[in-house]
Amino acid sequence: MIDFVEGTIAYIHSDYVVVETGGIGYRVFTSNPYAFVQHEGSKRRFYTHHHVREDAIHLYGFATADERNMYRLLLDVTGIGPKGALAVLAAASPDQIVLAVQQENLTYLTKFPGIGKKTAQRMILDLKDKLRGYTPSLAIPVDAAPLTQRGAQTEVAEALEALAALGYSEMELLQVKGKLNEHSQAGASVEQLVKIGLTELVRG
Repeated sequence: MIDFVEGTIAYIHSDYVVVETGGIGYRVFTSNPYAFVQHEGSKRRFYTHHHVREDAIHLYGFATADERNMYRLLLDVTGIGPKGALAVLAAASPDQIVLAVQQENLTYLTKFPGIGKKTAQRMILDLKDKLRGYTPSLAIPVDAAPLTQRGAQTEVAEALEALAALGYSEMELLQVKGKLNEHSQAGASVEQLVKIGLTELVRG
C-alpha cells in the first residue's frame, strides 16, 4: 500500500498529474489536476489511495489526508466507484460532504455528478454512523445551492489559473473570462476551457 507520494510535479494531464521521485514518474489521478498548475516543477506531497484491480493499478492522490480519508469512506458506499468518489470530491470539500450526510440533505447530495436519490440514501445509511462525532470546520452549514453553479465557478477559476501560469496578464484574462463562463455553464471541462481561452487569446 502506497500511503503518499512526494516529489516534483513533472507535468499535468486533464485527469492526473505525474509526480517524479527517484527517477520514476508516478501517474496520480486527482480531482482537479489544473489546481496544481502553479506547482508544476516544484515539490509536492500527495496523500494516496492505491487501487488495485485485475486489469489496472491506479494511484488516486489528494492534497490533504482528510480528502484521502473521505475518498476511502466514499468507496465503501454501495454504488460509488473510484472515479465516482473522485467526482464527488471535485465538487465539494470533506466538510461539506460530512455536513450533508449528518443533516441527511438529499437535495444537496443528489447534486453530485452521478449521484441519484438511491445512492444518496446509501451514502447517508453507510456513512452516518462512521461520521458520528466528526465536527466539520465550516463556518456556515451546507445549503442546497446548486453544485453545478459552484462547480462552474471553480472550473473557470482553475482554467484562468492555468492560463496565468502560461504568462498571460490579468487584463488579458479578464477579456476571456466572460467567454469561459459561458462555456463552463454549458458543461465544458477545465481542459476544454483552457483550450478555448488560448484560442481567444491568440485571436486577440
